[in-house]
Amino acid sequence: MRLPDLLFRDLKKRLASRIAQLTFAIVLLATLAHAQNNSNISIQMVQGVFRVVGFSASSAPPASGWSSVFAVYAGGNDAPALLGSYAVENGVLVFRSQFPLSRGVRVRAVFHQPQGRSIEASFEVGGAPAISSTRVEHVYPSADVLPANELKFYVVFSAPMARGEAWHHIHLLESNGSEVHSPFLEINQELWNRDNTRLTVLFDPGRIKRGVLPNLQLGMALQEGKRYTLAIDREWADARGARLVQAYRKIFRAGPADRTPIDPDKWRLIAPKAGTTDALILDFQKPLDFALLQRMLTIGSSSKSMPGTISVGRDEMEWRFAPVAPWKSGSYQLVVNTELEDLAGNKVGEAFDVDTFQPVTKHIATATISRPFQIR
Repeated sequence: MRLPDLLFRDLKKRLASRIAQLTFAIVLLATLAHAQNNSNISIQMVQGVFRVVGFSASSAPPASGWSSVFAVYAGGNDAPALLGSYAVENGVLVFRSQFPLSRGVRVRAVFHQPQGRSIEASFEVGGAPAISSTRVEHVYPSADVLPANELKFYVVFSAPMARGEAWHHIHLLESNGSEVHSPFLEINQELWNRDNTRLTVLFDPGRIKRGVLPNLQLGMALQEGKRYTLAIDREWADARGARLVQAYRKIFRAGPADRTPIDPDKWRLIAPKAGTTDALILDFQKPLDFALLQRMLTIGSSSKSMPGTISVGRDEMEWRFAPVAPWKSGSYQLVVNTELEDLAGNKVGEAFDVDTFQPVTKHIATATISRPFQIR
């Protein structure tokens, strides 16, 4: 057999093997994604409305209708499904009973996952209506001037909230009261913390990054110099089904865009005295991400992190660390996780939005960097 033929057959075998490997990887990733999605699906009932949360529903129902995959029953196992209407609201499958549910009635909701196991949840309709007691405690960033390329808000509530309602009740308004068109990344799997008391609201990154199609078509959601209001409706229900105590408004102005990476060497560090439990103070010169500041800065001596209390102040421009035990004289390290972000998503040594026509800032590849300091 000629040498070219041997090379061709060898190349063909290698290509077939590579295709098989890629096919397996794609199937495996799809299976893992499907399993992860299924594990996040739940059924919720808020004020008599049933929602399948975590399942991305298309606007078109299956051929047999939505009732074939999601049904609500009142009574025993042989009771017929309740009559009502189905809708897909922001990708969430919703069922509303045709008739009001009587107090004291126990209902059973069943969702048949496509190519998966069925999920069932029981609810009791009864008792007096829940009294409003939940409120918006704070919205971060705290400052009233934010960069035009602001990346996110954190909305903090005083008690757990119901999922699946966020995009009905959060609005970004211009100074004349008109609503800004599609400013946020409205994903179905809302970004809550573990106890459903803090929601992360992301601005659409496609409108922030220059040269990306949404940015070219719509422009940035925030325009420098303009005033805006982040408005949260009172009708938003908490986990008990009660609406908020009151509506919430955060008024702010958009300042210049910030595309400067974080540089810990420029932070002002105020070291306390030995023998005290006074706080070490960091002055960042600009606001940083509130949630990340809780876990991405540590204080260490040698290779051991010190226990202590963290607090953030001055509109997220200041970070304080108060140790459990008094400081001892000696050398210490401030350890900074390089995934720490500022308000515009810029990280340590890496800008979120890079202009391809300008020199690219050198990226810091290490997971952490350290800054030494002395306690005397």
